[in-house]
Amino acid sequence: MELSCRTILYFISLLLLFLSSSSSTASSSSSSIISRFQEYLQINTAQPSPQYAESADFILSQAKSIALEAQTLEFVEGKPLILLKWPGSDPSLPTILLNSHTDVVAAEHDKWSHHPFSAHLDQHGNIYARGSQDMKCVGIQYLEAIRKLKASGFQPLRSVYLSFVPDEEIGGHDGAGKFVDSDVFKSLNVGILLDEGLASTSEKYRAFYAERGPWWLVIKATGQPGHGSRLYDNSAMENLLKSIESVRRFRASQLDLVKAGLKAEGEVVSVNMVFLKAGTPTPTGFVMNVQPSEAQAGFDIRVPPTADPESLERRITEEWAPASRNMTFELGQFKQKASVRDKFGKPMLTATDSSNPWWTLLNEAVRKANGKLGKPEIFPAATDARYYRELGLPAIGFSPMANTPILLHDHNEFLNQDEYLKGIDVYVSIIKAYASYVEHTRKEGSRDEL
Repeated sequence: MELSCRTILYFISLLLLFLSSSSSTASSSSSSIISRFQEYLQINTAQPSPQYAESADFILSQAKSIALEAQTLEFVEGKPLILLKWPGSDPSLPTILLNSHTDVVAAEHDKWSHHPFSAHLDQHGNIYARGSQDMKCVGIQYLEAIRKLKASGFQPLRSVYLSFVPDEEIGGHDGAGKFVDSDVFKSLNVGILLDEGLASTSEKYRAFYAERGPWWLVIKATGQPGHGSRLYDNSAMENLLKSIESVRRFRASQLDLVKAGLKAEGEVVSVNMVFLKAGTPTPTGFVMNVQPSEAQAGFDIRVPPTADPESLERRITEEWAPASRNMTFELGQFKQKASVRDKFGKPMLTATDSSNPWWTLLNEAVRKANGKLGKPEIFPAATDARYYRELGLPAIGFSPMANTPILLHDHNEFLNQDEYLKGIDVYVSIIKAYASYVEHTRKEGSRDEL
């Protein structure tokens, strides 16, 4: 009896030692994962002077640590694009492309509780940093998911590519825009693209099958200059104010649809005035007794692929900037007007039903990772995904951040470490499902059908 008790105590002590060791190992593993995330966040890649070289070095070091093939592409000098590859066993199958951008928007340091590039981890597990949501989290989650899959012994059937691109926050023209036109991209035989999404304030993850295209409009009015006391008919300022009022009424009509719950934000045309330029400047302000001969207003317009672009252009020509009021307008003064149709003339929409196996696989993979997907949405802004959708490729915007306030481009942007770690497991499930998929072997000419 005494020996039996000692034996039991011995095994209990071994069990406690094992549990303690396992707990310590798990903690250490999670700590290392979070540390790598913080290290990436601490690299200041804010526009207009991102530290791209430092960012590229970090990504390449991580790729080397998990034995991924890597190459650095520079379509524009000083703007490296890092392309990583996890080769699949069947190179004839269309591949998976996991895209993320390395640049972030600028931050007003004095408006933050913690330095925006300190990656401060507070007592609640929140990691404060510019890029924590948009979208350095996703880029590193891809790598961490592959690290886990490799450690488990998983071998992909399809090749998996990871692209870390520059300049998304300023339009992506020198990043994804040039990448999709390159011979390198054409050789990848991409079957599906995953790109960024948005945080969700609920328990359900958000997924995006399309996005609104940016139309940046400048309306210019001209009129007779003269004394500030005169009531001229069709003065520049009067004509511009009429246009602004017309734009305001249209904006209100679109906002009413969102408020009434009839449409989601990404399904309406948004219009916001972003600048007003008029008057004769002086060192201390403006001349008050002179009516200007010219006046301009700038508008940021976002057009969903479900809208009729020709109808919107007619509205601009006939209502917002009619020649009869001495009005002219310019579309794309700062950027080329983004198309909402692909090269086949179809709206840039990725199917979210059984006709698209990639969508079905995503749904199932998120469920297997104990997550939930909300109703598919149109992304309210623009992302690099539009360059791929324009080719007819299926592209899904997805950033696994649930129960998280939407803070991209905001002060005190943060992501909780637990949500970050959960997101890695979600990507493990998605990448495994996508890289194992064997039934879908489409040809180049059928890309527009997905």
